[in-house]
Amino acid sequence: MDANFEHQGRCLCGAVRVTAGTKGNSMGVCHCTMCRRWGGGPLFAVECDDAVAFEGEEHIAVFSSSEWAERGFCRTCGTHLFYRLKEGGHYAMPVGLFDDDDSWRLTEQIFIDQKPAFYAFSQTTKNLTGEEVFALHSGK
Repeated sequence: MDANFEHQGRCLCGAVRVTAGTKGNSMGVCHCTMCRRWGGGPLFAVECDDAVAFEGEEHIAVFSSSEWAERGFCRTCGTHLFYRLKEGGHYAMPVGLFDDDDSWRLTEQIFIDQKPAFYAFSQTTKNLTGEEVFALHSGK
């Protein structure tokens, strides 16, 4: 694992276990329409790059949700396991997978322009629109 912090977690039924490395204890929220449709609300996620290892990979199903990304879930219990870019090894892992609930800090919200008005968070965070997110990842 090429990261500063290592976190352990699992899906709801325990068929899939994950070890993920992160550079810190920051997590973010994605408000995009796809994430909200996928999970019934915003995706609370930890950025892991390629520092992710799974046990029970035979229980992982992957859905190609766009030209550039895919989403993985446990085929036994349905737990959401990751959002992953098809190129570049970037993972966004749902923070709820991990055993260390109290160590995380909410620091960023993305696709803030797609956030519905019926919820809000009290933390002061960095907020990026969808356009800003795409510009950041395309290097423009």
